Amino acid sequence: MITYKKHTLDNGLRLIIHEDESTPMAAVNLLYDVGARDETADKTGFAHLFEHLMFGGSTNIADFDAELQLAGGTSNAFTSSDITNYYNLLPAQNLETALWLESDRMLNLHFSQQALDVEKKVVSEEFKQYFLNQPYGDAWHNVLKMCYKTHPYGWPVIGKNLEHISNFVIDDVIAFFNKHYCPNNAILAIAGGVKAEKVLELVKKWFGNISPNDKLKRELPFEAPQTAKRNSTIKAEVPLNALYMTFGTPVRNVAEFYGVDFISDILSGGQSSRLHQSLVKKQQLFNQIGAYITANIEPGLLLIEGKLNDGVTLEVAEKAVWDEIEKLKTDAVEEEEMIKVKHKIEAHIEFNQNKILNRAMDLCYFELLDEIELINTEVEKYQQVDATTVKQLANTYLKASKSSVLHYYANND
Repeated sequence: MITYKKHTLDNGLRLIIHEDESTPMAAVNLLYDVGARDETADKTGFAHLFEHLMFGGSTNIADFDAELQLAGGTSNAFTSSDITNYYNLLPAQNLETALWLESDRMLNLHFSQQALDVEKKVVSEEFKQYFLNQPYGDAWHNVLKMCYKTHPYGWPVIGKNLEHISNFVIDDVIAFFNKHYCPNNAILAIAGGVKAEKVLELVKKWFGNISPNDKLKRELPFEAPQTAKRNSTIKAEVPLNALYMTFGTPVRNVAEFYGVDFISDILSGGQSSRLHQSLVKKQQLFNQIGAYITANIEPGLLLIEGKLNDGVTLEVAEKAVWDEIEKLKTDAVEEEEMIKVKHKIEAHIEFNQNKILNRAMDLCYFELLDEIELINTEVEKYQQVDATTVKQLANTYLKASKSSVLHYYANND
């Protein structure tokens, strides 16, 4: 059982404290309720670019990381379609240093053309490295474009293209900061060898005087339900043909989410999973294949992707995947397989929560979902999935009419 205490400051900042006397370290996790879904179609990639800018220094502190390292700490961040998350790990006795640094850049981020130009180059190189110059790097762009016609989940977190990144100006930076980086749009979790009373005192000291902004009402474009299969093809200089198949999934905080995630683990939960055993080991159609969900807050995707063996056509490979899906729809999943998948999921969650930083991240995220007690009950959600539920959800979500399929051809001409 992970215990925690919650407070909300007068300026709207939500604070979660988790005491763990077994560690001398403290994790400080600050989640901002802004991600790529809050961008517009003509200015994509900015949430991720802004994550980089947050490490560029404030008006008071030239180098965020250097100051944290002097206190024995490390920091990093990530951006998703839904959130931007900043995290720090340092000795608990130096907790105040992290709070000073995080509060300072929330209040006094330094805006400069030079910093913007530097980070635009960094992100542009990242875009080239992972999406333009890497084999299959453009697959995700094409998959999302197929799956989402109006919703901002339709582009990757890094953005649609290099032009969007290069076109950002300093006014965009200031407007984005003023709109999203405020205490009432943030959740702060502190976990580790700390005392709740002292933590609350320090958080009030460093964050309490930061003014809130008008709380934004998120109004995202409506994505119409998919009613027909979507197909796309790519031909490029890659070593092997590849198959990408996607299906829509439910929103994050409903019971069906756990059932669909469970299905992805039945299909691809290690070398004993169905897709590996049937399509890699027995039929030898793929040299690798996997399935996973994007786990977005709003309706996301279940993705099946694999690289084909030489001589195997994409048509044959796709049919073989459909055959495995049909088995889920028609045949009862044996109890032994259900138990194996449940044990795997439980072990993964428990291993994840062994680290105080992961606990801090989860506390922030579940608070964002307005279901913070998931920190203790999420395993139970998966345990409640039964064979009947698997069959029902497979028939509901894994339909051809709700699928998007990308055939990625290796150019062997």
